[in-house]
Amino acid sequence: MNRDICKNWTQWLMETRFSFLTPEMQQQTMNWLAVVRDNVLLRANIKPNQTIIDIGTGTGLLAFKALEQLNGTGKIIFSDKFKDCLDSCEKFLKEQGITQGYEMLNCPAENISLPDNSVDTAMMRSVLVHIVDKQPAINEIYRILKKGGHFCCFEPIIRSNTRYWELTTPEEIRNYEKFKKAEDDFMTNMEDSLCNFDENTLAQNFEKAGFSDGTVDADIIPSTYVANAKMVEQWFVAPPAPDKPTIKERFLKYFDEETVNNYIEDMKKALDGKEISVCTRSVYVNVIK
Repeated sequence: MNRDICKNWTQWLMETRFSFLTPEMQQQTMNWLAVVRDNVLLRANIKPNQTIIDIGTGTGLLAFKALEQLNGTGKIIFSDKFKDCLDSCEKFLKEQGITQGYEMLNCPAENISLPDNSVDTAMMRSVLVHIVDKQPAINEIYRILKKGGHFCCFEPIIRSNTRYWELTTPEEIRNYEKFKKAEDDFMTNMEDSLCNFDENTLAQNFEKAGFSDGTVDADIIPSTYVANAKMVEQWFVAPPAPDKPTIKERFLKYFDEETVNNYIEDMKKALDGKEISVCTRSVYVNVIK
């Protein structure tokens, strides 16, 4: 596929990840992201003069709101392994005339460049989903938190999402059973960061790191909408992240390109103009050191 559509994380976050949605659905998604942000920050229970870190800040969804809540006290640390994300956040802050109360920290979640016991609250949104071995990152979060500090996050449980084969029937799709088997296989691949965890494995990770108190709550979000052929095609060619294979590329590990192209065309024909219902599963974490 043409990787030029997502040269870096900032471009993917801002332009590519929701490109297959209609304008109405994009607005609904933005509204949902605001709800996710507010739910994470509610759990964080930010207080004046605290030091807060947003790990894997991306476009700053959590950090900007936390900075607003600190209201000129304390400090928010924008942390990300991708400098383009930090540059974008800092550019926005400077455009707003904000020059203090924050710090930019360029480092991965597995090796955070901060001393032990140095932050009051750590938070993240959809970051662990991009890390294959999640335990080192969770251990780092525990290390940098002060005693009694909070870690709050949101993570999508992609392995539990509605599968493509569930939206169609064998009568509509050539090689239906073969594609069903392939999808079930790559959606449970333990070497794929997107699919190798759920709320139970995360709870085990937090306990192993040393967290002894808190909650790991699963959330299921149903949605119903009318699909169209263009949207369906984008499901298969839009990357889930700049460094991850598309769904089409995943299927190409099992079938030749002609077979995969036929499958995509069958899916487009079967779902164009059809009302579909899907469920997405996610988890909210609020644990204390």
